Amino acid sequence: MATLVNNKKATFSYEVQDKYEAGIELFGFEVKSLKNNRGNLSGSYVVIRGNEAFLIGLDIPPYQANNTPDNYDQMRPRRLLLTKKELRELAEIENQKGLTLIPMSLYNKGNKVKVKFAVGRGKKTRDKRETIKRRESDREIHRTLKKLR
Repeated sequence: MATLVNNKKATFSYEVQDKYEAGIELFGFEVKSLKNNRGNLSGSYVVIRGNEAFLIGLDIPPYQANNTPDNYDQMRPRRLLLTKKELRELAEIENQKGLTLIPMSLYNKGNKVKVKFAVGRGKKTRDKRETIKRRESDREIHRTLKKLR
C-alpha cells in the first residue's frame, strides 16, 4: 500500500471523525501521473450528487503534456466508487450542518488507486493555534531528548 498523494492540511484544518475508503475512476495517464507523485489534494472535497459521489478539486497534471487529449481538464470532478449503503450514509452526513467530506490521501491497493476520505468538522482558529503550540512543544522535547543521548 504505497501512498501516492497526501492532504497535509486536512488534519490541521479539520477535526477528523470517521474514515472511509473508495475507489476512484481515472484515466490511464492520470494513474501514471499519480504514480510519479504528481497530484494535489489541498482544497479538494467530496460531494454526493444524486446517487453518486464525486471528488472535486483534485488536481492531476498530465503525465506527458504532448500525449494527453486536447480537451483534458486536470481539475475535472472524478467519480468515487462506493456501495449504495455507503452513499446513503454519506448523503445523510453531508446534509448535517458543519460536516464536510475531506479526502485524506490517494494510495495504491494492489493495482487499484483508492481514496481515503474522512468526515470532518472545521476547526476554529483557536484550535489551530493550540495544534501549533502542541507541535512546537513536542519538537522541543524531542530535541532535548536527542541531546541527552
